[in-house]
Amino acid sequence: MGRIKRYGDFVRWLALLTTLPPTPTRHRVGVWRKLQRMGAVRLRGAGWILPETPETTELFQWLVQEIQSFKGEATLLRVDRVETMADDEIAALFHEARAAEYQAVVKGCREILRHLDRYHQANHRGSVTKLRGKLDGLKRELDRIQSIDYLKAPAGERARTLWETTAKRLRAAETRKPVVTGGRHRTSLPPQGSTWVTRPRPHIDRIASAWLIKRFYDRDAKFAFADAADAARKGIPFDVLGADFGHHGDACTFETLVKRFGVKDARVKVLAEIVHEADLHDGKFTRTEAIGVDLAINGLVEATPDDDELLARGMELFDGLYTVLKQKT
Repeated sequence: MGRIKRYGDFVRWLALLTTLPPTPTRHRVGVWRKLQRMGAVRLRGAGWILPETPETTELFQWLVQEIQSFKGEATLLRVDRVETMADDEIAALFHEARAAEYQAVVKGCREILRHLDRYHQANHRGSVTKLRGKLDGLKRELDRIQSIDYLKAPAGERARTLWETTAKRLRAAETRKPVVTGGRHRTSLPPQGSTWVTRPRPHIDRIASAWLIKRFYDRDAKFAFADAADAARKGIPFDVLGADFGHHGDACTFETLVKRFGVKDARVKVLAEIVHEADLHDGKFTRTEAIGVDLAINGLVEATPDDDELLARGMELFDGLYTVLKQKT
């Protein structure tokens, strides 16, 4: 793809005006599908538009020839600006078109995550192989969409992040050995006073999860840090790859713990949506507070080199958030 400038700085747009005979309809459908696949958007019924690059110019030129071979008419224009539309309005058309395509990838990833949860609970080894093929297909589709995402729709980053999360979960499932559980799908809750272990340099999900454990499940809980390979030997692993108290489906660790502990507090439900969005950035919840909370945690991480102190200060922050939400809920 040629270099694309920010949409407010484009030298030119390409506009394609077409007229095709009413029959046979396959020509009209074929042209429409090609315009969709190259990422063009309809400009208020007047034609199709793309940002100008050598590649998009060539694509439109080939399509002009094809339309003319069908006895249709095609006019290709290069324009500096569209007088009746602001650049933001044009960009919104592109973002909307790409968002619909990205959403299909997001939906596919969430379906795979749900299957992985069932695999984790019931050790369905054979299903993992099928999921690999589906995930690889989603990757090809994601790459295709991004190749025509000329204006970088916000939905693209969220879809890529969720795909990477899904790929990580699938890799873990592929390497995990089946475990005979005697019919128990999940471990029971740990006894009071247990040591909960997570990865070093805790961030939003791990800090929030520690706060939830201490506040709603075990006030005597202790916390420690270890790599994933050593976590189970040092205590109860949480937010560690493959841990029972971790990500499941499209739920972050905080959400998993809320469900396992049976917490019904309305404020905790709000916090769960904030933590989910700040951690996964998948657009599942429209919580604008997530940006500020994530920024505050980033600041703590940068200013606090000691993990124990970082966790303690982060939990204090969630105490404050919980108190503020009391006033709102």
